[in-house]
Amino acid sequence: MANTPPKTRVPKVLGILGGLGPMATVYFYELLTRHTKAACDQDHIDVIINSRATTPDRTAYILGESRENPFDIMAEDAARLVTFGADVLAIPCNTAHYFYDRLNETIPIPILNMVEETVRTAQRGGCRKLGVLATTGTVQTGTYQRMCAQYGLDCAVPDAAAQQCVMDVIYGGVKQGKRADRNAFETAVRSLRAQGCDRAVLGCTELSLVKRDEGLDAFYLDSMEVLAKSAILAFGKTPVGLEEL
Repeated sequence: MANTPPKTRVPKVLGILGGLGPMATVYFYELLTRHTKAACDQDHIDVIINSRATTPDRTAYILGESRENPFDIMAEDAARLVTFGADVLAIPCNTAHYFYDRLNETIPIPILNMVEETVRTAQRGGCRKLGVLATTGTVQTGTYQRMCAQYGLDCAVPDAAAQQCVMDVIYGGVKQGKRADRNAFETAVRSLRAQGCDRAVLGCTELSLVKRDEGLDAFYLDSMEVLAKSAILAFGKTPVGLEEL
C-alpha cells in the first residue's frame, strides 16, 4: 500500500526527486513558488531539490532499449533526501512513476503520486474519457490506463503513428531545448479526439513545458500543475491560480 502524506501533522520539508529531466524540475519548483499564496518568503514551502540529470533514461530502460536501470539511483537519491530532512517527496516525472510502488517501499516517508492525483482531478472535473499524451514507456506500461480503470474512468492512447509524434515532441524537441513541433503535437491530439476523448492529460513533464510555451487550452490537464497543487495542499498552504484543477 502506498504511503500517504501524514494526517496528524503538517509536513515541513518537501523533497523533490528531480533531474528527470532537469528543465521539468526547474519548472515544477517555479509552479510551487508561483502558485503558493504568500505575503513573504517565509510563507513558502521549504524545499530540498535533488536533480541528478545523469539518471539513466526511464523510457529506454522500460522498453528494453537500455540495460541501465534508473531505479537504484532514484532509490539512493530518495534516501538522501530523507537524510537531509524531507518529510514528503514529489517526483516531477510521469515515466518514473513506473517505479513508484517499489520506491515507496524503500523509504519511511510518503511520496505524492502524480499519476493518481491527475486521474482523480480529471474524474472530479467531470471527464468522461481521458486521453494520454506521454512517453511510450508510460503508455506501454499502462501507468495511466490502470489508474483510470481504478477510478472508473475511460481512457485512450494515441495510435502508433501519433505516439511517435509525441516522442518526437518530447525527445526531438523539448529535451533538446527546442520549441515543440506543433504539427506533430496536434497529430497526436487528433488521434485522441477521434477516439472520443473530452480531455487529454499532459502525462510527461516535458509536455507541461509545451503548455507553458504554447498556451494550451482547458482540453489539456497538466500533470505537473496537479502535482504542484497537491504538494501545496499537503503542506497546509493555499494554492492560487490553479482553481480550474
